[in-house]
Amino acid sequence: MASTFVNWLRSPAGRQYFFSTHFWGPVANWGLPLAAIADLKKDEEVISGPMTTALACYSFVFMRFAWRVQPRNYLLFACHLCNSTAQSIQGARFVNYWNMGGREKKLAAAAVPVEGSPAGGVAEAVRKAEAEKIAGK
Repeated sequence: MASTFVNWLRSPAGRQYFFSTHFWGPVANWGLPLAAIADLKKDEEVISGPMTTALACYSFVFMRFAWRVQPRNYLLFACHLCNSTAQSIQGARFVNYWNMGGREKKLAAAAVPVEGSPAGGVAEAVRKAEAEKIAGK
């Protein structure tokens, strides 16, 4: 198997592939899914819903393109499959945080007062102010 690949790599067809945009375009595009995977560890507060949606849609469109182009570009397809998956996870994190109560749970966990401590009143005031801000007052 390895010798077959090495023979193909040394052939004009192999050199033509590795010096084409059919190869280097997807290689350059891998920056998108790598950045999206790195962003999965970041705080939900900084996720941009519109940008996440745009990047997911972009990758879905180019997955179809990579599949339909002849010859099929499996490297480009894999790149956009990885990116659309990571962006979909980011989108789910965004919706959970801003629309499904994730933010409130995080704020409540961060502001749990200790009984009898002077910070208990401050934590309660912060929680109340955040609740009013969320309610739009």
